[in-house]
Amino acid sequence: MAVPDPFHLAIPVTDLDAARDFYIKLLGCVEGRSDTHWVDFNFYGHQLVCHLDTSRRAPSIENPVDGHRVPVPHFGVVVDMPRWQRIADALKAAGVEFIIEPYIRFAGKAGEQATLFIRDPSGNAIEIKGFVDVDRQLFSTTPAG
Repeated sequence: MAVPDPFHLAIPVTDLDAARDFYIKLLGCVEGRSDTHWVDFNFYGHQLVCHLDTSRRAPSIENPVDGHRVPVPHFGVVVDMPRWQRIADALKAAGVEFIIEPYIRFAGKAGEQATLFIRDPSGNAIEIKGFVDVDRQLFSTTPAG
């Protein structure tokens, strides 16, 4: 499925092989072009480019959201609920350590969503969000239903 107007995001990583293992084997991304200092991935229809930076240190800023400490910066993807559940189940089965365990955020309110946070091997924070109806709920200011 092609994503209309896919984004391009370039992030630093400390090890390209570890990035490949994580994004391909764990998140199911497909590798695109690469060179000795970078590799790009099809990240759910978007272009994610990992650039080698062996001096990389992950930031430690966190903001309170819905009773959790959300890492900033972070990036991620928004998917429908069945796909979100498959991703969450696969991450749990792989023994991935969560920054924020999978749960339903803003239950019964505008923006109700499933969410989870993980880090890649270089410390980049990733959020996976799931909505029952992505098109209607993603930017909605009124509760679902």
